[in-house]
Amino acid sequence: MHSDKDKIKLTLQEIAEQTVTGLGYELVEIERSAGGLLRITIDLPWTPGLHEQFVNVEDCEKVTRQLQYVLEVEGIEYKRLEVSSPGIDRPLRHEQDFERFAGQVIDVTLKAPIGAAALAGQDAAGGKVAANRKKFRGTLEKAPQGGWQIVWSDEPAPKPGQRVSKKREPAPLQALGFTLDELRDARLAPVVNFKGRGAADA
Repeated sequence: MHSDKDKIKLTLQEIAEQTVTGLGYELVEIERSAGGLLRITIDLPWTPGLHEQFVNVEDCEKVTRQLQYVLEVEGIEYKRLEVSSPGIDRPLRHEQDFERFAGQVIDVTLKAPIGAAALAGQDAAGGKVAANRKKFRGTLEKAPQGGWQIVWSDEPAPKPGQRVSKKREPAPLQALGFTLDELRDARLAPVVNFKGRGAADA
């Protein structure tokens, strides 16, 4: 029974992938809920150097209509289909996702804790990170030794209205290098800026 379920899931993945990419979009994620909801997340393909474009309602409607037809033909059961654009916590799965969002703040969850041995080799992390830690938030960067890393500071954010002394030493930056194979999950950090446009220039 378990293997049949996996088989259906794989078939659904293939159908969704072919349909979405065939219409010129990128398949980001497929979620099936217990209540029969089938949620498909799509995005516009990224081309380095070109202005970033975003999925709109018409895009979602176009993919919904095509998927409804294909899923019916293929006999895939579901109660409700929902096609949406990625949220502010967009998952990162492929090398191209990491290229696209380099410089952004991301959340990563490792498959296994980093371990003391890994930390010993991390000069920037310098033993300040618990060896059993799996979750990290930091700025995504290309690692100097190849691959990817996230960089962060454990400096607490200043409270509203708090004056920060210019003489105070900032907390040191820490870095964690990783490969995509070591990740259980990676997604854009849902960081919301309430200051609004131009606030930084004020």
